[in-house]
Order: sequence, then C-alpha cells, then structure tokens
Amino acid sequence: MMKGHCFCGQTRWEYSGDETWSCYCHCDDCRRTCGAPVTAFIGVPIDRFRWTGKSPKRYQSSFGVLRHFCETCGSPMAFDAEHYPGEIHLYAASLENPADFKPLFHVHYDSKLPWLHLTDDLPKYPHSKT
Repeated sequence: MMKGHCFCGQTRWEYSGDETWSCYCHCDDCRRTCGAPVTAFIGVPIDRFRWTGKSPKRYQSSFGVLRHFCETCGSPMAFDAEHYPGEIHLYAASLENPADFKPLFHVHYDSKLPWLHLTDDLPKYPHSKT
C-alpha cells in the first residue's frame, strides 16, 4: 500500500498495487498550479485508489480537468481528466516517502523552462506521451 498526504496532514490518499506510470511534467498548467518549474506525477488506476482523512477540494482548471488540493493548507494533491479515463494522477511530492518516486519519462518537454538544466537520460516527449 502506497500512501501520501498534504503539508498539514489532513488530506490523505492511498493506493494498492503498482502505479501505471510515473513521470515529470513540464506543462505551464502544472507549473502554475504547483508554483514549481516541473512537477512529478504517479498514474494510478482509480479503482485501486482512495482518499483518506479529509476529502480534498476540487478545482476545474479547464474543461474535463479537475485538480484536487487540501482545503486547509492548499497543497496540490492530484489531477484527473476525462481524457485519461479510469486514472488519477498523484503528485509524487505528496508521497509519504517522496524518495520512493521512480520517474520513467518526461512529458511536455517542449515547454521546459530554459533555465532548468536536467541531466537524466529518461525519454523526453514533446507533448503528452499518449
């Protein structure tokens, strides 16, 4: 069982089994919702996922896209979208032990900020992988 939580610890999640994928995202939407130059996600089948503790608030950031965040501390927790049916995308930094995150690739690499210098050899997709 993998578990995660927000900064204040009130909003929590857990899932069982393996993640579907894990990646870095460089898109402007993700950067702005997190206030970070890049975000890290874990894709999980929604049927193996559940919120625990206080349920998150949701914000529809664009048509068919919901972003979940802690109502108390504001921590971004997850993303789900109609164009990724049956999945929820969890922010890897919300893992109980973020060091467990093992990224497999980058998406929206064409949007990477020019001052961010990365040296990994992971596959880099110009847009979404799918």
